[in-house]
Amino acid sequence: MLSRITFWGPLSRLGLLVAAAAYALDQLHKWWMLSVLGIAKGQFITVTPFLDLVLVWNRGVSYGWFQQDSDVGLHILVALTAIAVIALIIWLAMCDGALVALALGLIIGGALGNGTDRLVHGAVADFFSFHAFGFRWYVFNLADVAIVAGVGILLYDSVRDLRAGGAGKSGN
Repeated sequence: MLSRITFWGPLSRLGLLVAAAAYALDQLHKWWMLSVLGIAKGQFITVTPFLDLVLVWNRGVSYGWFQQDSDVGLHILVALTAIAVIALIIWLAMCDGALVALALGLIIGGALGNGTDRLVHGAVADFFSFHAFGFRWYVFNLADVAIVAGVGILLYDSVRDLRAGGAGKSGN
């Protein structure tokens, strides 16, 4: 049981630097797509035979689930994002492995990037559309990439720990 909740630990600096980098890269890319490239909703820019750039405003969560068209729904999603980020920062303060700190930083940065979109635009701007053989995957952004990469690293770390016999301990 936790005797006290802390927001800073030995690997917090690493995790928060990664979070800041992921956040900045995501926000810079979104600014460039919207302001410099000027991509408009419904416009497709073909990059490769399997990748298009397109603007999709996601008013929900992952995969467009739980679409929110009201201010109340938007505020609930923003509040849930804030709660998740605080919980991740506490986890980061308690973690003992650089790999876990890196993963948590990616997830925090991605969550903050998408949360900023919700506050500024009322929805999350997604741009990357992969497709092949008539099948289109969901449209996503760099914040989503950071979140998925962070979760993937956490899964890798937990499997690696289990194989090493260190159940429950996060390593480097």
